Amino acid sequence: MNGSTQTFPTIGVSAPTETAARATAVPWYCFAVVLGAACVPLGVLWDISWHLTVGRDTFWTPAHMMIYLGGALPGCVCGWLVLKTTFWPEPGNRIPTVRLWGFRAPLGAWVVVWGAFAMLVSGPFDNWWHNAYGLDVKIVSPPHTILALGTYSVAIGGLLLVLGWQNRAAEQRSPWIKVLVLISFGTLLTKMSVFATEYTYPNHQHAALFYQVACLTFPLWLVAAARAAKLRWAATAIAAIYTVITLGMVWVLPLFPAHPKLGPIYNPVTHMVPPPFPLLLIVPALAIDLIMRGLGQKRGFWRDTGLAMGIGVVFFLLVLAVQWPWSTFLLSPASRNPFFAGNAMWGYDAGFGPWRTDFWDVKENPLTIKAAVIACLFGCLQSRIALWIGNWFSNVKR
Repeated sequence: MNGSTQTFPTIGVSAPTETAARATAVPWYCFAVVLGAACVPLGVLWDISWHLTVGRDTFWTPAHMMIYLGGALPGCVCGWLVLKTTFWPEPGNRIPTVRLWGFRAPLGAWVVVWGAFAMLVSGPFDNWWHNAYGLDVKIVSPPHTILALGTYSVAIGGLLLVLGWQNRAAEQRSPWIKVLVLISFGTLLTKMSVFATEYTYPNHQHAALFYQVACLTFPLWLVAAARAAKLRWAATAIAAIYTVITLGMVWVLPLFPAHPKLGPIYNPVTHMVPPPFPLLLIVPALAIDLIMRGLGQKRGFWRDTGLAMGIGVVFFLLVLAVQWPWSTFLLSPASRNPFFAGNAMWGYDAGFGPWRTDFWDVKENPLTIKAAVIACLFGCLQSRIALWIGNWFSNVKR
């Protein structure tokens, strides 16, 4: 009798504890969606290398499969989540949802489903495009644009999914949710860098266009992360994620032998072509974190507007300070080694010549005071939009 009576208090205490643990634990589908979406930038970098090394020999390349895995896995998981939330909700653990066409699911799940559908449509469209017009001459083409919108939606949907968990009773949540938020922001920053590749080669980095594109592109997710993520040094962390992903591709891809299967071949490559060395975004990202920690604690329209103006100017100045000399190094003979992969990003269709180590458009598009002011304005505008998005992200709970 004594043994049995001693077990009753244990059962009475452990049941609520176990329920509370389940309520605060990060659900498995958050991991599946975020890590699935992270496959996309890896697959895209691999696919660009495949085009530069082998050519587009078939739709069913491993790189393409990784890209579509990054859409199919989150899409299937969120499709299941829609059905489960609508028809089989867990009693006592109901999460806030958005109703659409009679179905219920978290907002992020709906965004992921739409993005996965767009990616599915872009696949046959891209295949038809290549059959009709041949190889891509630019990264930005109509099917690639649809694919990019789909992949961005999947990544943003995953971010919204984990932000909802972060923002609901954040002090009780697992620290894993903060990691997933950073991975989501890092994935978006990496995808943004891939889409801007044509304008960010080291050869562009002494001309005005590079700085204008950089200021119009990269502050978005750096500043939004610094405002929305419940973590100090969030911008620095996602810049580090972007750097690690890109460096991994720079160092790993050339380890695999490959050769072109299409012509004409002007550059007989023998290994997978790596992407250019990543931008040193970690420097302006660190400055953004410092500014946000000092001046970004309070919010308001005019406060955020002034904050965005300061961030935009600082971002431009630091990118100029680090990328101008760094690009000179990357085009020099000293960078031609496996670590920096200088002058190694040219595909089989790139002819030899001094143009590879020259700075492009310096005379046609010089970095004048007027061009610098335009770049700063782009940075201020993008930072202001990022703060608005970050404020909205901070309130997402469904």
